[in-house]
Amino acid sequence: MDNVVADLSQDRPRLGRSSTAERVADILRDRISEGFFQPGQRLSEESISEALGVSRNTLREAFRLLGHERLLDHRLNRGVFVRLPSVEDVLDLYRVRRVLEGAAVRRKPSAEALTVIKEAVADARRAAAKDDWQGVGTANIRFHQALVSLNDSPRIDEAMRQLLAELRLVFHVMENPRAFHEPFVERNLTLVGLIESGRPEEAAAYLDDYLEHAERLLIHAYEPNR
Repeated sequence: MDNVVADLSQDRPRLGRSSTAERVADILRDRISEGFFQPGQRLSEESISEALGVSRNTLREAFRLLGHERLLDHRLNRGVFVRLPSVEDVLDLYRVRRVLEGAAVRRKPSAEALTVIKEAVADARRAAAKDDWQGVGTANIRFHQALVSLNDSPRIDEAMRQLLAELRLVFHVMENPRAFHEPFVERNLTLVGLIESGRPEEAAAYLDDYLEHAERLLIHAYEPNR
C-alpha cells in the first residue's frame, strides 16, 4: 500500500489548480484499471489525500463517486475498501461488453484509431515477452478502450472506462494470470486483422467467441468460492 500511495504523488499535476473530486476519482479509477489496487484492499484517507495533495472531504467525495461505480465498498466503522465484483457482476459486465464492443467492430476505423489499437496490441506482446502479466492486463484494458472508441461517442467511452476498471478487479481472481491473459495476446492481433481488412461481420463473430472464452475462464475461477 505504501508504494502505491507514494506513486500516487506523481499524479498531482493532473489535478491542476482546481482540485475536484471528479479528477481525484479519475486518477483512482485509472490506477484500479492499471492493477495498482486489489480487491479487499483498504484505502487510507490520510495517505492518499497527502499523496495527491487534496483535502479529506474532496477524497471522500471521490470515494463516494467510485462507490456508485461499484469500484469501492464503504464498510461501517471500518473504512473504504476496493470491491471484489461478484459472479453476477461478471455476467452483466460481459453482457454490456457484447453490446458496446460488438457495435464498435462493425464500424469502419480511422487510421488514427487503428494506430492506437495496434499500439495496445504491441504493448501487450512486449509485456508478455518479459513475463509481465500485469502489464499485459493493462495493455489489454487499453486495447478494449481503444476498440470501443470506434463508436465515436464520448458517453460510450466514459461508460467503458468505468466498466473496464470494474473488470480489472475481476482479473484478480485468476490464480494464474498468464494462463488467463496469454491466449488473448494473439486473439487481439487476429481481431485487429479482421477489422483492418474490412470484414466487420467476421470481426463481430470472432469478438463474440472471444468474449465468451474470457467470460468462461473468469466464471470458472470463481467456482471454488461460490
